[in-house]
Formats: sequence, structure tokens, C-alpha cells
Amino acid sequence: MWYLCVFFHRLLDYRKPEVESLAQLFGVEESIEWKLPIHHHPDSPFHFVNLPSEDVARSIANRSILVKGMYELWGEGSSYEELEEAIKSYPEDRKLPYLCTGTTFKITVDSFGKVISFQDQNERIRSLAYIPFEGRVNLKNPDHKFWLMETDDHGIENGLPPVYQRRLFFGREIGGADRSLIPTYQLKSRKYLGPTAMDAEMALLMANQGLVSPGKLVYDPFVGTGSILVAAAHFGAMTMGADIDIRVVRDGRGPDCNVWSNFKQYGLPMPIGLLRADNNLPPWRSGLKEVFDAIICDPPYGVRAGGRKSGGRKLLKGVVGPYTVPDDKRTDHIPSTGGYCLAECVHDLLDLAARMLIMGGRLVYFYPVLREDDAPETNFPEHPCFKLVASSEQILSSRYSRVLLTMVKTGSYTDEFAKAARLKHLEFKENHLKWLEDGNLHSSVFSPADPQFSTLGDSKPNKESKPKYRGKYV
Repeated sequence: MWYLCVFFHRLLDYRKPEVESLAQLFGVEESIEWKLPIHHHPDSPFHFVNLPSEDVARSIANRSILVKGMYELWGEGSSYEELEEAIKSYPEDRKLPYLCTGTTFKITVDSFGKVISFQDQNERIRSLAYIPFEGRVNLKNPDHKFWLMETDDHGIENGLPPVYQRRLFFGREIGGADRSLIPTYQLKSRKYLGPTAMDAEMALLMANQGLVSPGKLVYDPFVGTGSILVAAAHFGAMTMGADIDIRVVRDGRGPDCNVWSNFKQYGLPMPIGLLRADNNLPPWRSGLKEVFDAIICDPPYGVRAGGRKSGGRKLLKGVVGPYTVPDDKRTDHIPSTGGYCLAECVHDLLDLAARMLIMGGRLVYFYPVLREDDAPETNFPEHPCFKLVASSEQILSSRYSRVLLTMVKTGSYTDEFAKAARLKHLEFKENHLKWLEDGNLHSSVFSPADPQFSTLGDSKPNKESKPKYRGKYV
């Protein structure tokens, strides 16, 4: 059945992928259909979506972050006369259960692209007198909620997507997003924050893209202050995280201001573990695999914070054989780290996800791009074990964007892939040693040349090059 899906007018690229992910979470196996209302722009908040049942539509709307409401549409038109004709022609057997005596109802007037005064809202509600409501009005807690929605005419300079003709919609509300989650988890009231903490709305969206639900195990290899895991825990998942900075995961800013206190603040289940671990040298035993239902993260790509991995100039150049920390230094020891280019970081992340995700598990992460007109076309990371199911752009500035990539594991991690990954690790290490010896800065290029991992390109020292985010990465 077709339902009217009305979105909040923000994060436009994220709206449909979120609904499609939630549809899969609630048992819709096939891809869902979309269509636009007459004369509407693709950026319009109004879309029609075909879903198998009202229960599925309600579940999606109530779990969503960007769906303002999901409605059973009783009528639409370009004028109130057309709207009345459409509502009267809607099947009586579908209307009568919500109009009968003993029920309560409420009608809300809403608009897009214009403001309707309180007096005009009342006039519009009175114009619906032809609908035979027999129940009582209840504005606080009605049994049934109805919405009259109106768009503005094309040509009004309000900065919104063009609507070429005024359109009116009337329908029964089935469900809608709980936007109170966003102020509940807003960063400004959180106890422990870092410079790259993910804002609440985006963290919740990422959790929805990862199909997070009760009982699933979610891992963040760049956990930082835990913002993404907080969102996953809200939806009932078991969580686990790692970070290369032991001061973040162990110490925080004291016993009452750390990653753990963020979970305690919201009354959420604590993570089952927080590790000091390096994404470049993951701590998992070789026989351990396919344990995570989702890996959701925001890798370091050098906009607000650069990536780090175990090593460093002193460790790589001056030490032969295993590196050990003296017993009397272990308590306060902070392991040495070196630079970690984005190409290597993404390679390691894909390799980790290919080994550790269950079949059908999701990898959700951000990827930076350059928005300049002359920038090369974006080639997103690929891996033979994964299929890209969604890419959603978030504009950061006039020059930079980041894209949320959602990938699903569709193939097993074979010995062949493991060997290719090992060779690529050795190549990265050799190149990094050469950069250190030469004393040069470097940039990394993603190239589709590698048959096993098409994002893993050659790294070349280049002292003069500037960071680029479409095609070339630091």
C-alpha cells in the first residue's frame, strides 16, 4: 500500500536510505518503491512510499530520525475543491473506523514554504466539515490524528525546493519520528566530549543505517568519547569500542568524566569492553572472526584530527626486534604512534570488517570528498566481500563534504583476501619507512588498479601537494 511519507527538511541525502534500512530491519526483504507527488521536486519533503503493511509503516516512522510523519492519505488536490472531491471518493470502509462514535480525534494544519496564521488554520479546519466525524475532539491525547498539509506555490523566493503548483494533502497519521531523542542526547549536555564527537542526530542515523537492534553486537574501532556507541546502546545493542589513545579510553578527565560516565549519564548499558587498540594492528586472535553484527565509525581523515597508528619515528628506526616496555614503566606508559594516512586507514577498516562482521552485517562509516567543480569523480572504497547499499553526502563547507557509506557483507573472507591484505600492509609499512628516512610529507592516492582491494593505491612522497578529498587523500 502507498503511504505519504513527510520528511523533516534537513539532511536530504540521508532520508530515503534511512527509511530503506529501517524497512529491512522490520522485515521488508525486497527494495521499496518511491514516487513523488504531482509537480514536486526530488528535494521535496513529500514522498509516496510503497510498504507491505501499516504496522511496518508505523515501525519505520517511529524509529526514524528524519521522518516527520507517515500517513494514510485520504485525499490530495491543487485546491480545496479538488481535495474535497478526493476525500469523498476515498473508500468508506477505510474511513469509517476512525470517524465513529466513541473515538477521539485531532486535526493539525501544517504547511511547507509558508506560514499559516492561527485564524487561517481554524478556517481550513472548518472547511473540512463534510468529513462525518462522530467522535469527540481531544487535542492532548486523541485516538486518531489527522493532518491537513499545504505547500506553497512555485515562484515564492523562500529558498526551498520548487513546487510548481500548490498541493494539499489530508491523511491519518500512522507514526512519526521521536525528535526528543536529539535534545536528550545533545552534545552540549554530555559529560565527556572530545573535538571529534559525533552529534546526536547523526549518530542515531548511523545506528539506523547499521540496522542496530536489541541483542546485536556493535563495534567502533575509533571510539573516542563514545558518541556512536551511545546511539547504538539507545537502540538496545551490546557495544564495544577501541581507540589508539589510551588516555581517552582509560582515563578521560577523571573517574566521573570518561566514556563510561557518558553511558551512566543516560542510564544505558555499559559497553562490554573498551580497548586500547590500533586499527592498523587489530588485537583479535587469528581464529576469531565474524563476531560483530555492525561496525559503525567515523575514521580520522584529517579535517579535525589526523589518524595515528602504532609506531613513530623512534620506534620504527631505532628498534630491532620486539619492542617491550619495562615493568616499572608500564602503568603510565603511552605507546608511541606515527602518522596514519587515510588510504591505509580505510584499507585496514575494510579488512577488519571483512573478517569480523557476520554475513549480512553492515559497515557504516564516513568518507571525505572535495566539492570543487574541477575535482575528479569520486570512486568510493570497494571490497570483494562487500556491496555498497547507500551513500549520503553531508556538506561541511563550500569546499569539503563527507559521505556516509553503508556497506553490507555479501561474501566470505577467504585466505586469498587475507594474503592480499597482508601484502598491502607490508607495502604501506615499507613506504612509510621510506618517507621517514627521506623526511618528506606525503599524500595517498586511491587507485582502482588493485584487483583485490580497488581502493588501495600507491603512496608517493610529495612535499608540495595540498590535501585533496576527491580522488586524493591525506
